[in-house]
Amino acid sequence: MTLEVPSYVRKLVVQVDEIRREMGRDVSPPTRRALAMAVIQNPYAGRYEQNLDALIAIGEELGALLGERCVQALGITPAQAQSYGKAAIVGEAGELEHAAAILHPKLGAPLRKAVEKGAALVPSAKKQGGVGTAVDVPLGHKDAAFVRSHFDAIEARVSDAPRANEIVVAVAVTDSGRPLPRIGGLQAHEIVGQDGLR
Repeated sequence: MTLEVPSYVRKLVVQVDEIRREMGRDVSPPTRRALAMAVIQNPYAGRYEQNLDALIAIGEELGALLGERCVQALGITPAQAQSYGKAAIVGEAGELEHAAAILHPKLGAPLRKAVEKGAALVPSAKKQGGVGTAVDVPLGHKDAAFVRSHFDAIEARVSDAPRANEIVVAVAVTDSGRPLPRIGGLQAHEIVGQDGLR
């Protein structure tokens, strides 16, 4: 079942990055990273507000929607997702705490449901900027933060956002780690997946 896009979303962007060759070598299977971004109106733009509950609720809704869209874009089952990350860019009439309200209290739980399990913390980034500002969405293995092969990032950018009173919210999901990983450490097939670290 595909979730409906809420009316407060001005624009939804979904893309897949697929790396097929690296340093003259085939990457098989290809490294694939999906990115889903929602451009939303900032209900607190231009004013200080102590209670940010509206953005916390939006984060919960977007965690489910954007996570689902990433999994669909990759054409995988939720259980096949390997890494995830989240980020937000706040327009100039907002503040970084608005990004924190979306990303931290409630976005994670529905994102974990969209990718099945997700024992590890969801890596995150936030910044403030104008139209066309980019942010690197950090990536880490969804069940074990110590898996070095999955330390990565993908750039999120919407050409006409965020406007001053908007926020760009981004979620990324992968079906693999980096192409040709070879720096050792805990391997994906060795994950226990109980403490979020190993």
